[in-house]
Amino acid sequence: MPVIGIVGSGGAYGRWLRTFFASRMGLEVIGHDPVDPASQTPEQLLAQADVLLFSAPIRHTPALIDDYVRRSAGREQGRLWLDVTSIKSAPVAAMLRSGASVAGLHPMTAPPKTPTLKGRVMVVCEARVEAHWRAWLERLYAALEADCVPASPEHHDRVMALVQAMVHATHLAQAGVLQGYAPLLGELRELMAYRSIAFELDATVISRILSLNPAIYEDIQFGNPHAGEVLDRLLEQLQRLRALLADGSDAARSAFRGEFLEGNRDAMGEQALRDGNYNFERLGYLLSDLADARAMSVHLPEDRAGSLRELLHVFERHGISLASIHSSRTPAGDVHFRMGFARHYAADVLDAAAQEIDRSGIGRVLER
Repeated sequence: MPVIGIVGSGGAYGRWLRTFFASRMGLEVIGHDPVDPASQTPEQLLAQADVLLFSAPIRHTPALIDDYVRRSAGREQGRLWLDVTSIKSAPVAAMLRSGASVAGLHPMTAPPKTPTLKGRVMVVCEARVEAHWRAWLERLYAALEADCVPASPEHHDRVMALVQAMVHATHLAQAGVLQGYAPLLGELRELMAYRSIAFELDATVISRILSLNPAIYEDIQFGNPHAGEVLDRLLEQLQRLRALLADGSDAARSAFRGEFLEGNRDAMGEQALRDGNYNFERLGYLLSDLADARAMSVHLPEDRAGSLRELLHVFERHGISLASIHSSRTPAGDVHFRMGFARHYAADVLDAAAQEIDRSGIGRVLER
């Protein structure tokens, strides 16, 4: 079984990967964290690790890999080098300057609270993979449970300029506009009283971006050589729309419909629009359910068949009808179920059900 060496093991993804490799794949994991003197040294990683994985800030990764190439001095022959940065061309090119097998990975999510990447996308850029690593990589992909998308590093970076750089830039610009209008119209939490589904989704993305590591979002903009071109095109679209608004004529309105609505609708295609609209409706229903105060959240400590059925029987015994059930994870990573109620129930009815759930050991009531 290969030994996994993680360069940057103290970072958020490094910590998640360390747990994943040890618990899900049963592998020995060693790691180097430059701010942790108790971690293994680069020399120890190069001497012991069969698989070397780079999980470092985007801007530092290519130079870091080059340093390991120099230190390794050919010892990497027959081994496998991976990285998990959001930009692929430069890190993969740097790893190819070694003699190792090389694959660039990009999980399209921050480190999840879940043990795998199930339900998430991971882009895979296999640049040079010797035959003896093929089966192990397939085992890794299967264990991660991600939806793996193969791509070349160049294509990956061009797509990420749209999927990440443009999306982040658009929401950061929206955040700046909201900030500017706050003295006049109120801050975001006050504007949420007027929310539409689209505004709530955008506000959610803005909040997510501003809550995570700012260095990642900075490097996604400044580290992608294609981001500037994409932002230029975005600005062109906004400037064209602004010019039509300034014109204000019937001709301008017709141009707006033709270019921004009908033209884009035809370009997107009927199936893509149908799928996207369906997803929007689903998200709208989910937001509506989660906003309803008539609910109770319960953690089921035993992951076994029949646990949820026992929980539902408690509500049945107390005459409580459910309108919705959603499963999610708490900030601590515990799976919990949120039951929405069909109507308002007297406090003593809900208290009796909650007490039975806690007392029986079926689950633990988290909030109501």
